[in-house]
This record gives sequence, structure tokens and C-alpha cells, in this order.
Amino acid sequence: MSKVIFSIQYEINPAKKNEYLDIIREFKNLLKSDGLEKYEVYEVKGKANVFQEMYEFASREAFEAFDDDQNERLNILINKLSDITVENSTKYSTLYELG
Repeated sequence: MSKVIFSIQYEINPAKKNEYLDIIREFKNLLKSDGLEKYEVYEVKGKANVFQEMYEFASREAFEAFDDDQNERLNILINKLSDITVENSTKYSTLYELG
């Protein structure tokens, strides 16, 4: 069973940084899913207002089932985050552990 790391990198509107931090705090508190082993958010060095979310899943199955586990409040936070993200700045990456 190989792990999966999923990451999202994006830039936020500088005027909305405090709102962003509030969203991420609440998101971290609500984010619980079977198979999600770790969730962390980093600020990218040398790039103002660019952040990267890292999700570590126990297996491909847990990663693929992740969207099914989301509750309504998480979806609201995702939409709020989308509203403060700079257009066309989002990049996704999925890594599968070799085993």
C-alpha cells in the first residue's frame, strides 16, 4: 500500500492575508478523513503571499475517497479560499510513493 502526497500551491490577494489565515485555521480544525495522515500549510520562501497545502494519505484508495468525505462547512471554506486566490495561480501536484 503506497502513500499519496497531494499538494496545492496558490497565491492569495495580499489584502486578504488575515482572512486567509482564519480560513486555514478553521480548515485545519475541521479536516478529518479516514486515511488522511497529515495536512500542513507552508508559505513559499521568497514568494510573497504564495502558500502550499500538503496532504499525505495512507493509500491511493484513501486519496481517491477524500472528496467523498467532505462536509458542507469544508466546502464553504474551500469556496472562500477560492474567492481570495489570485486567478490562474493555482497548481496541483499528486505524488505516488514507490513501493
